[in-house]
Amino acid sequence: MATGRGRALRQYGRGTAPAFPGAAEVRPPRPFAPAVASAGPRNRSRSFAVRPGACSETVNAGIKSLCLTPSIKLKSNLCIESLPSEMLIKIFSYLDPVSLLSVGCVNKHFYHLANDNGIWLKIYSICFQPKRTVWKMKSEQTETVSLGCAALHDRKPGYWKKEYIFKQIAAVKTRVMRLVKPVDPYTGLPCKNKEAMKPRRRSLIAEYHLANLTESSVALGADKLVQLFSLNPGVLVGLWKEKNEIAFVMASLHYHQLLERSTLGSATVQYALPPNKPVLDDVDPEYGLHDYSLHLDMHGGSCTYLCGTFKSLFCRKGDIANGYLRLTVVSLKDNKKHLPLAGTLGLSWETDVFKGNVKDCFMMDVTLLDETGKPFWCFSAPVYTELSSEASGLYDYLGHTYTTYYADSEGKVCVELVWLEETKEYFIVNLVLYISTKKVNNWYGTNY
Repeated sequence: MATGRGRALRQYGRGTAPAFPGAAEVRPPRPFAPAVASAGPRNRSRSFAVRPGACSETVNAGIKSLCLTPSIKLKSNLCIESLPSEMLIKIFSYLDPVSLLSVGCVNKHFYHLANDNGIWLKIYSICFQPKRTVWKMKSEQTETVSLGCAALHDRKPGYWKKEYIFKQIAAVKTRVMRLVKPVDPYTGLPCKNKEAMKPRRRSLIAEYHLANLTESSVALGADKLVQLFSLNPGVLVGLWKEKNEIAFVMASLHYHQLLERSTLGSATVQYALPPNKPVLDDVDPEYGLHDYSLHLDMHGGSCTYLCGTFKSLFCRKGDIANGYLRLTVVSLKDNKKHLPLAGTLGLSWETDVFKGNVKDCFMMDVTLLDETGKPFWCFSAPVYTELSSEASGLYDYLGHTYTTYYADSEGKVCVELVWLEETKEYFIVNLVLYISTKKVNNWYGTNY
């Protein structure tokens, strides 16, 4: 009993005992200690114990005293930006180059820290190791430490970042040039052009106004779901028939200097081909009119209808008319050179939900080479065939005649085809190129 009375007296001395027997024990709040981190929830509810038989007024008084006690809220503004610079640099040192460049775009503080020469010198040394080998380990360590100290203290912030970027650009250019250096003698284009373009992701930006689309001017064809519209240069837009909304966009790009056009151009200024230096030929007065080579590719997506090369094309001065040079590739009179097309003409398209095929429409890739094998006129564009209104004078073929036409500022292509119902195939019976005399004169330095 003495022990119990002593414990009760100590409780009264501390101010924690109830005012009378049966009242609630209300403990004062603990003093706030900000230096100690709590593993529990931030906001804790306070509780008090009520002895059996306590009156409700006493309980309410206890609750009121708790409500009047000022609550202490723990506010934390901790974020990664508030960390010391040394810790941030240590964190940044574990990032790869791409992530490190992205972090530098967050704010000015991160930009300066992400330019740390120590981080970039380590990245540079790993990616571009020196070719020479030092056999003695001690001398190698001494040389590396001395080189690293000099490279860090004598250079401005961001120096090794720029060196790394410039070295990477030079390495990419070297690899690409190795791929595009071998030239195909038939097409005049790099043999490994596809391999050079495949691992690269380029952004080609162009602006078009679709409000002026009309069926009479740019419509190529339609199937049950979509209607195709051609936007020069080489852009196809498929519109849903019912909603008149864009279903897909396709681009046909020629491989000739595609790397330069995609990397050196911009959204406002297109890449301009370097001017050709004309080489005058005093021996041949008709220089610029002969020894052309044509590589023609007709395809409809995954299906190839024709892929051929035609050499020794020429034009006589008498065939120059209306500002164009005439190059006859396939003649109506020479039926031995008439060419069949494999399969039925059509351009395949596919979206995430639907797919289809627009008949009598295909892609035409033309590469015209000069007598030195240099690409002279190149384009890749969608074209379509339409039934010819003129009566055909061909007696060797029984079928309807169709025509395909393409034109730009440098030339024109006219193709005449015959559909054979028996064999279910097209035959090219006439193929003529018209080259602008202005382009020929600028290319060769002549005056036709």
